[in-house]
Amino acid sequence: MKLHINKWRSLWWSISSVFVLISLISMAISWQNPQIRAPLRPGLDFIGGTRLQLERDCIQPGNCDQPIDITTVREVAQAQGLGDSSIQIVGDNGISIRTKDLDVDQRTNLQTALSEKIGNFDPQQNQIDTVGPTLGAELFRSGMIALIVSFVGIILYLSFRFQLDYALFAIVGLFHDVLTTLGVFSIFGLVLGIEVDSLFIVAVLTIIGFSVNDTVVIYDRIRETIKVNPQQPIAEVVDDAVNQTLGRSINTTLTTLLTLIAIFVFGGETLRHFALALIIGFAMGAYSSIFIASTLLAWWRERTEKYPILVSTEAIDTSTNSPES
Repeated sequence: MKLHINKWRSLWWSISSVFVLISLISMAISWQNPQIRAPLRPGLDFIGGTRLQLERDCIQPGNCDQPIDITTVREVAQAQGLGDSSIQIVGDNGISIRTKDLDVDQRTNLQTALSEKIGNFDPQQNQIDTVGPTLGAELFRSGMIALIVSFVGIILYLSFRFQLDYALFAIVGLFHDVLTTLGVFSIFGLVLGIEVDSLFIVAVLTIIGFSVNDTVVIYDRIRETIKVNPQQPIAEVVDDAVNQTLGRSINTTLTTLLTLIAIFVFGGETLRHFALALIIGFAMGAYSSIFIASTLLAWWRERTEKYPILVSTEAIDTSTNSPES
């Protein structure tokens, strides 16, 4: 069965527009949130400070009988002069506190005060991370430079290998994938308190590479078909190219997603958000390569070059059956 993607391209564009609009709205709300002040909730890697993740020792009798009251934790933090800290409950018996840079005595005093209120902690499960604000700013700046360089490199490569309009519409598809991924994590940051760190930048760069690779395969088939049949309607050329590469795109995406899902489920807390970003981005990358970048190219070529516009079969049948005037 042949997939006629250009016949429904307005639908694909509408779906993508909704995704992008929701993403932009979520990032705007996040930016206005006084506790975030950024499109996404930044992690310790970018803003610096100290993060304490403390886990109660449930081996001790009665230590975990009562659930952790986040109000009590906030009161303890405020009493320690850390009232503006970001506090989350982790699981049933853990807490995560992100605050300003603390020295050893301040961390010890905070842990002692918390232990008196909510129970003793297991020292083997506790995690303490500290990043200076200068290093955090440097990591953020390096990540942004890497993203910009990757986009410029892709434009130059596709312009050289194909043509400028191929490159521009590939970039549109990449922006779609990146914005959608950012939007989902912006929503997660607002609703679930999920933060993004330097691994998230790595995930975005990986998404860009995967998405443009999928787009290049389709574009390459479009270019070959145009050389063989230069008079064929461009919409039909694009439909044929997508159908010829559809099996490869689906198989590559599914096998990659299966691996990422395994990492998400079994890879531990450190890799979970990284894998989730890749799952979202790779799925959006496959969608944009098939339904966005290719259909935009067909739409543009129909209006700028002398390609015959593909007429639907229904229109031909109607005109054939109509009485002569």
